[in-house]
Amino acid sequence: MKTGYQHREKPHVKKEEDRGAYGAENPNEGVISGRNAVKELLAGGRDIDKIYVARGDREGSIVALVGEAVARKIPLIETDRKKLDAICGHNRHQGIVAMAAERTYASIDDMLAMAAERGEKPLLVIADGIEDPHNLGALMRCAECAGAHGLIIPKRRSVGLTSVVAKASAGAIEHLPIAKVTNLASTIDELKEKGFWIYAADMDGSPHYKTDLRGAAAIVLGSEGFGISRLVKEKCDFVISIPLYGHVNSMNVSAAAAVILCEAARQRRDA
Repeated sequence: MKTGYQHREKPHVKKEEDRGAYGAENPNEGVISGRNAVKELLAGGRDIDKIYVARGDREGSIVALVGEAVARKIPLIETDRKKLDAICGHNRHQGIVAMAAERTYASIDDMLAMAAERGEKPLLVIADGIEDPHNLGALMRCAECAGAHGLIIPKRRSVGLTSVVAKASAGAIEHLPIAKVTNLASTIDELKEKGFWIYAADMDGSPHYKTDLRGAAAIVLGSEGFGISRLVKEKCDFVISIPLYGHVNSMNVSAAAAVILCEAARQRRDA
């Protein structure tokens, strides 16, 4: 696929200046602010996409909250108090704000169970570094319409299941299992052990319509401007592309997903 994607380096620590640190999310939706509220959120076991904490010295109960977030591998973002004020709509935050997921995340086993129940070979989508909530929501919509059995996103460098994502999915979020994993490369290794073939949608690959997509397959798509990360691409078995004939050299990620996934669906139903 002619995308104009570039490779990116992933920093070890996420700062507020990172892409997608807050973005265009509605600051009053999915936001839990204050130490007691975040404590109850953590205790309740609800999925949390990320937690923002005030930069600087930490004291009292916030130390325990940060420790629990680290133990649960919830992404932590250090920022200043003005940023926290903006995120929570100037409600009292006491130096900590959590972004709760709009729905519970699924597991890859849930996706495989869905495929088995339908009597189909599993078809999964891996979204590598998509940080625009509208793009992720639109990608979910395309995947669900094409009959995919699940979407996999990373814990870091990705937007989570926010209200904006849910709205952009046009209801697909209620039907498509979504898994959030710590490491995409390791997840790809696990999928290979389960018999999957992994296809990277990127430039200079084989035409998608000439590629056999009928078996257990996972399609990897990257973000605009950065594409699929180097390590993830190296883990893929094949690179597939969408031939383009116009002057613009790339499609939006959800449009590219629709083309490839609909071809996969056609092959599976014509087999």
